[in-house]
Amino acid sequence: MTTNPPSPSPVRPATRREWASLAVLTLAVVLLAVDGTVLALAVPAVTAALDPTATQVLWIGDVYSFALASLLVTMGNVADRIGRKRLLLTGAVAFGVASAAAAFAPTPEVLIAARALLGVAGATLMPSTLSLVRATFRVPAQRTRAIAIWSAGATGGAAIGPLVGGALLEHFWWGSVFLINVPVVVVIALAGAFLLQESHGSTRAPIDLLSAVLSVVTIVPVVYAVKHLAGDGLDWTVPVAAAVGLAAGWWFVQRQRRLTIPLIDLQLFRIPAFAGAVLANSLAVFAFIGLLFFFSQYLQLVRGFSPLLAGAAELPATVASIAVIAVIGVMTRRLGAGRSIGVGLALAAVGMAGLAAAEGLPTYLGIAIALGVVGLGVGVSMTLGTDAVVSAAPRERAGAASAISETGYELGVALGIAVLGSLQTAFYRSHLDAGVPGVVRESLASAAQALDPSSPVLAQAREAFTGGMQLASVCAAVLLVAGAVVALRVIPNRQDAPDEH
Repeated sequence: MTTNPPSPSPVRPATRREWASLAVLTLAVVLLAVDGTVLALAVPAVTAALDPTATQVLWIGDVYSFALASLLVTMGNVADRIGRKRLLLTGAVAFGVASAAAAFAPTPEVLIAARALLGVAGATLMPSTLSLVRATFRVPAQRTRAIAIWSAGATGGAAIGPLVGGALLEHFWWGSVFLINVPVVVVIALAGAFLLQESHGSTRAPIDLLSAVLSVVTIVPVVYAVKHLAGDGLDWTVPVAAAVGLAAGWWFVQRQRRLTIPLIDLQLFRIPAFAGAVLANSLAVFAFIGLLFFFSQYLQLVRGFSPLLAGAAELPATVASIAVIAVIGVMTRRLGAGRSIGVGLALAAVGMAGLAAAEGLPTYLGIAIALGVVGLGVGVSMTLGTDAVVSAAPRERAGAASAISETGYELGVALGIAVLGSLQTAFYRSHLDAGVPGVVRESLASAAQALDPSSPVLAQAREAFTGGMQLASVCAAVLLVAGAVVALRVIPNRQDAPDEH
């Protein structure tokens, strides 16, 4: 006589308390995303107050993301071991302390250091958010909706950062864009303590410290080489830093293959949905955030918008990225995940190309339309790409898998600011006359501080800056097309029972 194996118990739908906990997780990712872009509008004010060099401005902008990216994988593994809720609450408190330090930084060097500490604190926060979403929402349809809300927090938060910064800068000093984090952190810590449920991975084995060090040594020197090459030209430090980073990266990969419990499970990259989604998400955020950081300066320094008006001018991207929640279900049912992500990235590429054209026109309407198209496309691709990552990874590796996805996100942010920003800066300087003062060649923000508003030299600098923005927009569009091709060719359109891992 044969007996049938017991059927798996039905997956329990999320409760009201669990949906309320999603608000806490989304608020945390909004905080991190806002902090990645809120400084963009403050660059002219920071330049006036602290007098940083152009290279220091770039470091102030993206050292936060470098620190985040280099530590996310390690912290994702820590979260799996000590508890995701515990690490999130610890990170929230640390983030508040680092924000206060950044707000009162007296020099560019101190501000860079404080931003780096913010990134370290953020790295303890971010891996827990997505892995807790995975652990809380077990019904696939509910999980997709929850991730859509989470992704809207990530993309929308990045887009509303300039608006928040603009509103604060209208009334307060530049440090207020950091100090505003403190009350938000208090809400996250108090609400999270009551609403979030603790979640662990399947292993409690110690983390391989050498792998953790190698992950940092891989990322930071390579990014430094890119930034230094674009900002200061080729010298001996560029090939040395690049070689150190690449060698550390090779050693890191080889070590992961030998470890019983690796820091990064390289087997995950054999899953097409996982590998394709990580790459597509990284390219999307590279283009979107990389351009957004300098677009805020363009609106103020070229178009003459006030900080608040410049932030409001970027709202079409925010609204469109949030509107994704209403259309994401229909898209996945009709097109499937891979095609939907590809369509989203292609749509964002069209928007970027439109932005390149609109930046040279006298009116704002074209910019608004292009930003809306970009926001919608990036919102679709980020939501479904994140869902593909979370669905493809085994549940017990949720923290580590989330950390890989978010490392790609933060590397995209950091490299987008570094690479697109360096291209923009190189184009700006190459289109200035040889005899312009050094302060003009340093940056448009410095030129605007030093020159009379009616100066023909300042007009030339603004024209050169606009040309650099158009070049960066075209490069971003090309990258988004590449991401669309990857998504269409690699990410499956249907996934099989993701919650049975």
